[in-house]
Amino acid sequence: MTDITEIRAAAARGAGHLRRTPLLSSPFLDEIAGRRVLVKAECLQQTGSFKFRGAWSALSALAPEVRARGVIAYSSGNHAQGVALAAKLHGTSAVIVMPKDAPALKIANTRAYGAEVVLYDRATEDRDAIGQAIASERGLTLIKPYDEPMVIAGQGTSGLEIAEQAAELGVTTADVLIPCGGGGLTAGVALALEATAPGLRARPCEPEGYDDTARSVKAGERLSNASRASSLCDAIVTPTPGVLTFPIQQRLSGPGIVVTEEEVLRAMALAFQRLKITIEPGGAVGLAAALFHSAEIEGDAVICIASGGNVDTEVFLRALHLPES
Repeated sequence: MTDITEIRAAAARGAGHLRRTPLLSSPFLDEIAGRRVLVKAECLQQTGSFKFRGAWSALSALAPEVRARGVIAYSSGNHAQGVALAAKLHGTSAVIVMPKDAPALKIANTRAYGAEVVLYDRATEDRDAIGQAIASERGLTLIKPYDEPMVIAGQGTSGLEIAEQAAELGVTTADVLIPCGGGGLTAGVALALEATAPGLRARPCEPEGYDDTARSVKAGERLSNASRASSLCDAIVTPTPGVLTFPIQQRLSGPGIVVTEEEVLRAMALAFQRLKITIEPGGAVGLAAALFHSAEIEGDAVICIASGGNVDTEVFLRALHLPES
């Protein structure tokens, strides 16, 4: 299982490759939320998402002879791009299994990083089975998107930065709102905060209809989503919490927060207007929770991770053109 030692080792391996993303603020957002809002801009990470952290951690931990044979991953886009670039920088090949309905930008970017893309129908096909079959046939190493210790460790490096940056700003007690799919980021950040900033509490945030983690944490067991259809928040749509990530979330996370798609779009627009950053829908659920679910949050400050910024133009324009409420 991943622990703080592995997270610190991942940070050391990532030195010179991972960006220390900023913690941003705006008095306009503070006024809406009714408290101080700090936004960890992981949309400014390499490949536009925190996923590069986990990808770099996993590939850099492989034995050289294993890494040289190539890697494979399955992803709706952000993990895909992270693995593709990490593989390219390590001088090896990558095959990425992606859903056909993933944003066109993410598919195009993954190919541009040099990866071979294999498309599948997420409503009728099992990406895990597809990925495992190709890995076995070609002798590739499968880099899972969240249920992989070295990936969790890599995502936890964001938590190390949050602890340092919050302390610099005098914030020692706050909820940390994290966009949550399979739970790699939530679990990694929660482990990092437990060791370095115990006054900061990780909380998973999800869109309506895909709140498996919030329900699972409350129930004390892994539950699944009924729908497997596409979502505006495609980056964090998973059927159920991870086998490795859920026990960490169950032990360390606070209650989950569930937001609507309209709240997500409004958060995207506000982030652009007030922070001058671009956030994709799945990456904006934490900020949406901070801005529009203040009654569910405790304390004078809240920290949100803006986990990714890879959004198609038409979706971004939809957010910017949303009528005033």
